[in-house]
Amino acid sequence: MKQIKMFIPVFVLLVCISNIYAQDWPQYLGPNGNSSSTQKNILRSWPQQGPEVLWTANVGIGYGGPVIKNGKVYLLDRDDKVGDKLRCFDLSSGKELWNFGYDAPGSVMFPGSRSVPIIDGNLIYSCGPYGNLYCIDINTHKPVWNKNVWTDFGGGEIPRWAITQCPLVYGDLLILASQAPKAGVVAYEKLTGKVKWTTPSLGEVGYVSPALVKVGKESHVIMITSSAGRGESASGGKVVGIDPLTGKVLWEYTNWQCGIPVPGAVDAGEGRVLITGGYQAGAAMIKIEKKADGSFGVKELYKNPDFGAHTQPPVLVNGYFYAQYTTNERKDGLVCMSMDGQIKWKTGRSPLFDKGGMILADGLLISTDGSSKLYLIEPDPSAFKLIATSELLKPEPGDKRSPNQNWAPLALADGKLLIRDQSRLMCVKVSK
Repeated sequence: MKQIKMFIPVFVLLVCISNIYAQDWPQYLGPNGNSSSTQKNILRSWPQQGPEVLWTANVGIGYGGPVIKNGKVYLLDRDDKVGDKLRCFDLSSGKELWNFGYDAPGSVMFPGSRSVPIIDGNLIYSCGPYGNLYCIDINTHKPVWNKNVWTDFGGGEIPRWAITQCPLVYGDLLILASQAPKAGVVAYEKLTGKVKWTTPSLGEVGYVSPALVKVGKESHVIMITSSAGRGESASGGKVVGIDPLTGKVLWEYTNWQCGIPVPGAVDAGEGRVLITGGYQAGAAMIKIEKKADGSFGVKELYKNPDFGAHTQPPVLVNGYFYAQYTTNERKDGLVCMSMDGQIKWKTGRSPLFDKGGMILADGLLISTDGSSKLYLIEPDPSAFKLIATSELLKPEPGDKRSPNQNWAPLALADGKLLIRDQSRLMCVKVSK
């Protein structure tokens, strides 16, 4: 009986620890890489002034989002005159705990930071807009190793909108796309920085980070490359599936043309992969199947120009996709599409959603509109169902840095939503 009494508190402790870790947001698009959170007790109503802002921190211009682990927030910030700076904040108070910076001066159109780091154990990995890849120990705050994913593989002039790579951890590997002349996708030994494999160049440079999808019991790394040109005249773009352990290209899909690809692939289940883009690209659903000889085949299920995404991939909820499809050419706002490619509804300009972040939590979509508003939405294929909204993100008086351009991916942990715009990192209470 004594042994049972001792076991119960240990079991409870393990459950509590498991719940804490389950609420972390350690990488781009969350713990499972699909923009979803295990957070419960999301507030179903907000006061007139909006949900409570717990703290704000000043940040530089940019579009890179934060990650969260064990009550600490990490953000790759940037000063174009100096370089990149990895900053660590306390999640409860917003106090900056430490930072690590390195020289990497330079500026491009839409300047500032670009990517989301990834935390694995006591190490955090980040890639700056000039290709500087750093592995930093979060306990010592010092670099373990660093490389350059662009110049190390023959890259010359920086791409028009710089390097935009959110690293991916797979087992002992750190995977991201170089897109330089001598390498398409690269895998490093995550503890040492040693190059384990590279693919050949896969095509034109884009702004997509590799994504993992399941094909049967296997994992494939999906990479999307840019086409030359846009619309009907575009050519040369493709989607490839890669063996994450060896770098072998397993299959290719070439009927995809997006001149400026940004969103990564979405795992739609049962070997299906949804590809989306802006600039007249729309969406394509493909299905990957393993053949009897061990090779893989690709079948296009459909294409739909009326569903797409400009910067962040769609969110899949109960067999339906939700995405912000506002680009230079169209203002469709938030759009809902069924698994078989049927458009169920779109908000258009009322309300307009334009490159904002979106997270699924407790059966609800928490979304910014890319400008000044935060939304709480019930995902429903029958209609756009607004639960609450607040102009929480409007520019502060006198701020001339366009802080309403909040295009960074969101992060959620411990009931706290993190939103990054062009001057602030904002922490908002969204659960009870």
